[in-house]
Amino acid sequence: MWVMSALSGDQSNRPIGDSAELSIQLVNSNQMTDFNTRYRDKYADTNVLSFPVDADLQHRTGLLGDLILCDEVINREAAEQAKPREHHWAHITIHGVLHLLGYDHIDESDAEIMEALEIQKLDGLAIPNPYNA
Repeated sequence: MWVMSALSGDQSNRPIGDSAELSIQLVNSNQMTDFNTRYRDKYADTNVLSFPVDADLQHRTGLLGDLILCDEVINREAAEQAKPREHHWAHITIHGVLHLLGYDHIDESDAEIMEALEIQKLDGLAIPNPYNA
């Protein structure tokens, strides 16, 4: 449901046709630290890593890429932020799928676009804005 929400009404100019495929791997904190170190040179765990495939391959096949989600981090963040776990899982999953579609938050204007999409897609699931304190 969360993945479908992220894919609905995509505005990324990367049409994926009638179907899309991605893999989702759930890992623990140690495994996520290994992935984050190997692929981002950051020795720390994180909530989600996204590995999009080449845009041309997305166009031709509908294959989006891979998501790696860390249950320990997502659950810990939800508790620290006093958010329902399901809401935070939805947010992080949608966030990761948007990365697969080409969105990022490297600079402020891109972050605003991505956050607005996250808020919109979460609202469609009756989940409040995750950026409100």
